[in-house]
Amino acid sequence: MEQTRVTLANGIELDIADEGPKEAEVLIFLHGFPESHRTWRHQIRRFSDRYRCIAPDQRGYRGSSKPQDVASYTPDKMIGDVFLLADALGVERFTIVGHDWGGAIAWGVALHGQGSRVDRAIIANAPHPLIFQRLLYTHPGQREASQYIRGFRDPANDALIREKGITGILQQEVSWDRPDAMEPEERAALLEDFKNREAAVGMINYYRGSPIDVPPMDAPFEIPTDWTPPALPDLAIPTLVIWALDDGALPPENLEGLDDVIDDLTVVKVPDCGHFVPWEAPEAVNAAMEEFLAR
Repeated sequence: MEQTRVTLANGIELDIADEGPKEAEVLIFLHGFPESHRTWRHQIRRFSDRYRCIAPDQRGYRGSSKPQDVASYTPDKMIGDVFLLADALGVERFTIVGHDWGGAIAWGVALHGQGSRVDRAIIANAPHPLIFQRLLYTHPGQREASQYIRGFRDPANDALIREKGITGILQQEVSWDRPDAMEPEERAALLEDFKNREAAVGMINYYRGSPIDVPPMDAPFEIPTDWTPPALPDLAIPTLVIWALDDGALPPENLEGLDDVIDDLTVVKVPDCGHFVPWEAPEAVNAAMEEFLAR
């Protein structure tokens, strides 16, 4: 996919893929950690004959702007980038599609833009912020799976990130990588991207700028008495949640309670698939999107 560079009104520059008819309905695809716009290569190939498919390398990644301070990676900044990208491209309304961190941002985009600019949401293996935080407090499996976030946030690992980039801290903190699940040429390109030290800082700052609280394993498994859930509205627009059931980072308990906060919810479960469902199970994702978008 060819990329073009777009300058947002806030000064951030994003490299984007922009495929499909310019006058068609728009799908904006947001990748997660630690990938790029190519997370969505199979979906863009499938849908760009009928939809305008826009997929940025988000701030902090690859050739896009990579501010090095944590304050540049709070959720409002990344959510704002999406609306400013739409503005820069002359897009008034769109469907937001996100996976992993891109899905976390997509939840925010959908909640802020529903009823005005966002018509539908498609989320793949990215937890709703309220449900995720409750699970981090109460669910031993989710808390254990998320301890890597504490490692990513620990300033004691800054020297490791500077020396070995994102590869070093991934090798130290995570266990859900499945090298044989990705095409060799794609993996080689991704590992080449990982050599960029400025991008490594940007990627880690997503975790450091997030308000999500990840308690240590020895903390009580209960909701703290001083926790006040954020005042988020229910999501009223049609929403598709695709969930790979063998995700080592995000167990399927993240699906429980979604129907309480989403008025028009479709859930598609993908068995025998790990976290990176857009390219680990592209046909299942494409089929779910086809049916959902045809409504």
